[in-house]
Amino acid sequence: MNISRRTLLAAPLLAANGTPTFRGIYPIAQTPFHADGSFDAPTLGKETEFLARIGAHGVAWPQLASEFWSLTPEERISGASALLKAAHGKSIRTVIGVQSDDVDLSVRLARHAEENGAHALISLPPNGVGLREFFSKIASASKLPIFLQAVGKITVEDVIALNREVPSVRFVKDEAGLTLPRISEFQAKAPQLGVFTGAHGKTMIDELVRGASGSMPAAGPADLYARAFDLWQKKKEREAAAAFAKAAVFVPEFEQYGIEGLKYLLVLRGVFSNHVVRGPRNGDVGAVATKFRLDDAGKRALKILWEGVSH
Repeated sequence: MNISRRTLLAAPLLAANGTPTFRGIYPIAQTPFHADGSFDAPTLGKETEFLARIGAHGVAWPQLASEFWSLTPEERISGASALLKAAHGKSIRTVIGVQSDDVDLSVRLARHAEENGAHALISLPPNGVGLREFFSKIASASKLPIFLQAVGKITVEDVIALNREVPSVRFVKDEAGLTLPRISEFQAKAPQLGVFTGAHGKTMIDELVRGASGSMPAAGPADLYARAFDLWQKKKEREAAAAFAKAAVFVPEFEQYGIEGLKYLLVLRGVFSNHVVRGPRNGDVGAVATKFRLDDAGKRALKILWEGVSH
């Protein structure tokens, strides 16, 4: 029997029945732009290599914290190509965002992702198209497993029903309602669903206690989260809590400064050359909403915090 190198690399991430497993820290990659605001695909590839090097278990792009709404279809295609090329041959799982109110574009993005080696797809619920209709079309265009990013008024029962109707929807990034009791509800009613969380993983230890599969934080501190997750898997709960505490110090800063703050930590770590953003600085867009512009004091605070936790 011939076994490909890709299969060998993926072996630790396969369940006993041979199907892919998805667990761990899957950062939402931030989108790099040049100083003039144009898309910087090579640096997205560099960010992917950085995440693989520091121990992230996966990477997802582009989602809310990636400013996906500001990207053209061509930028999304070129960015996915750069990310997937950078991840090729590495033990990091790739999840490509295909959300769009244009279902035809979502289908195109899904096919491109599969053809170029992605491991899974992820999508927010679209506007003007029912969940079942949208995800059925995505599932028909690709054999890849799908994450639903649940937001707004999507209930646990809605997610379970979608999984029943569209079996490719095997995972949920749950950001609707109260995270902790919803994880417990998923575990009780649909243990076959993999449940990931967002919101900077700020209650990650409690989430893991309840059976969460992983978290999708920002890219900059991904190694801090990954270390905590890995220690938890080894039953080293106190050590995991101590490791998580280092990541948690950034959550209030990110909630203050939004995407600028996320990107500035990548600047401090030598991944990005700037923290240029395209998206709005304020607005009802979840974790990307900001309270303050990242000023010199905020930059200094992030630098002090990073130097403190990294030594």
